[in-house]
Amino acid sequence: MNGATPIDADVVTVRAILREDVTDVFKKLTELARYERLTDYVTGTPAMLEEALFSTGDGPRLEGLVAERNGNLVGYALFYPVYGSFRARWRMWLEDLFVDPEERGSGAGRKLMVELARIADARGWYAVDWEVLDWNESALGFYQHLGASRIASDWHRYRLSGDALKAIAGEGR
Repeated sequence: MNGATPIDADVVTVRAILREDVTDVFKKLTELARYERLTDYVTGTPAMLEEALFSTGDGPRLEGLVAERNGNLVGYALFYPVYGSFRARWRMWLEDLFVDPEERGSGAGRKLMVELARIADARGWYAVDWEVLDWNESALGFYQHLGASRIASDWHRYRLSGDALKAIAGEGR
């Protein structure tokens, strides 16, 4: 081979996240928050992420995938099951999909999405759902190129948190 690099040496591979990946995934998670201009919301820690991924309790939990190129983590996806009551079936909620900026367009994101679709299909889940910020044109284009379609334009998302959550939780005590 006289020092030549094998053709497949530069291929992106996708696998389940391992405990030893958590620190690197958390770093990429904070990069995602920075990109999305949401760093004020990052209040978790690598230890909290590890607990969510590897807790052994009953019921659904967070799962993750990583994309690697030449042994380097270049992207990740975090997901969990959500029950769709109208269909009486489960679907996947894709919480995060992140690929390093220099790896975008390399196929890493597509490989992560392919594996997510395989998991959902193998488990009999009826869909993979996620959110995209309306200003993120590259992500919107990427998802539309995969064949994904926007499912909500007339729904408003609400959140109960902070003082309002505590106030409601304290009623009737």
